[in-house]
Amino acid sequence: MAFGYFALVLHAHLPFVRHPESDYVLEEEWLFEAITETYIPLLHVFEGLKRDGIDFKITMSMTPPLVSMLRDPLLQDRYEEHLSLLEELVAKEIDHNKHNGHIKYLAEYYATEFKNIRSTWERYDRDLVKAFKQFLDSNNLEIITCGATHGYLPLMKMYPQAVWAQIKVACEHYEENFGRPPKGIWLPECAYYEGVERMLADAGLRYFIMDGHGLLYARPRPRFGSYAPIFTEAGVAAFGRDHESSQQVWSSQVGYPGDPVYREFYKDLGWEAEYEYIKPYIMPNGQRKNTGIKYHKITSRNAGLSDKGLYDPYWAREKAAEHAGNFMFNRKQQIENLAGMMHRPPLVVSPYDAELFGHWWYEGPWFIDYLFRKSWYDQDSYDMTHLADYLRACPNQQVCKPSQSSWGYKGFHEYWLNETNAWIYPHLHKGAERMIEISHKEPADELQWRALNQAARELLLAQSSDWAFIMRTGTMVPYAVRRTRSHLMRFNKLYEDLNEGKVDSGWLEKVEKIDNIFPNINYRAYRPL
Repeated sequence: MAFGYFALVLHAHLPFVRHPESDYVLEEEWLFEAITETYIPLLHVFEGLKRDGIDFKITMSMTPPLVSMLRDPLLQDRYEEHLSLLEELVAKEIDHNKHNGHIKYLAEYYATEFKNIRSTWERYDRDLVKAFKQFLDSNNLEIITCGATHGYLPLMKMYPQAVWAQIKVACEHYEENFGRPPKGIWLPECAYYEGVERMLADAGLRYFIMDGHGLLYARPRPRFGSYAPIFTEAGVAAFGRDHESSQQVWSSQVGYPGDPVYREFYKDLGWEAEYEYIKPYIMPNGQRKNTGIKYHKITSRNAGLSDKGLYDPYWAREKAAEHAGNFMFNRKQQIENLAGMMHRPPLVVSPYDAELFGHWWYEGPWFIDYLFRKSWYDQDSYDMTHLADYLRACPNQQVCKPSQSSWGYKGFHEYWLNETNAWIYPHLHKGAERMIEISHKEPADELQWRALNQAARELLLAQSSDWAFIMRTGTMVPYAVRRTRSHLMRFNKLYEDLNEGKVDSGWLEKVEKIDNIFPNINYRAYRPL
């Protein structure tokens, strides 16, 4: 008999990046890399577990921007071109390194990987949303939603209609794609403020995920800390992140992904190969970039890139199995100890960015595969669960008021509001005011209806927390600035045109083709609650 429960939660999200107006935009490759290195490898794990009779349980968010991009024909076509270039490059690498035994072995390994990726891509008719949905239908995977464009909700709370639009549009988009309403939501950046739970309840959501300290500092103090969810006064459950299990994976100092035998992320063929050799595969702009073909291991935390040893996926897989066993043992001990103190089954919730597994930590999908298999066969101290199943099994929980929080730096809102990105918020707030204002309009014709809906799309896209996050990290800042400004400028033009009663139909059609997210959006989502 199990003493408690363990819930692995993955947050699958990328900002909406789609540029039909350009033949090539580097940032579109964020999606292509994630498909190759995270989403399809996770599908391979799920397929293997299902094939072998392991009744695995996992919770996974799939955000509306990600779902929209995965189902977009233009991006699907461009991914196929991206994958074809990889296949061509790795075939060239096999021939180029025919007298370099280990590099040739690795190139052949990647060739097999890319072949399997293509096979899966084609088997699901390029529709990875459909692929994940089959595991939702079998109740192995609980897919949850997020904010419509991952807007940072606490910094929008002075405009409740804007928060409501992020939630309502997301829930409607989920139902369009998965054929049912979502049960849960990953609050963007796990950022919670008091009162948002009432909107979640109004949207029909049963639970949300937040950082552990948001639960620990709830009022009254939860009796079981973060090892049981709480119910808010609105009736929506809040699950908190477990610090101990998170640190084992996330920590740059003691986390598993830093092991010396694992693949080195920052030493890539796109930067290592001679320029004229690699140039055809980094076109059309000719700037060096990551290809995903990496031949070296971490070797040492202190080693420079020139001192990295050659990678061997065999030993890396063995290490992933060892780490999965260690993680299982630690959860077993943790849950047994907690059960002895709590006198009820504890729940350990471990949420991570999905892209950590495969993209940043190449061996991450292997780790998940071994963890589920070892948890199924090698222990009986805890049951793997997803969050919807847990609430069905344990419907009675303490009622508390969570504390304002996020999973960002220092646990509050500082990462998304600081000297690098504060300039965007007066513009976003003005946009929210204007959108609420024009949401009262009734369109005189089809053109005004389209313009009102496009205005809602543009504001939602400008509100994405990804842009403020990128500005703070200092990477790809010009792109984040450009995206924020372009969406706000498009929104403001639509606002002015609507107020003047003369919508530019040709310009609107172009913008609709570029920013085509949420085809069934209704701008009335911004009307007062």
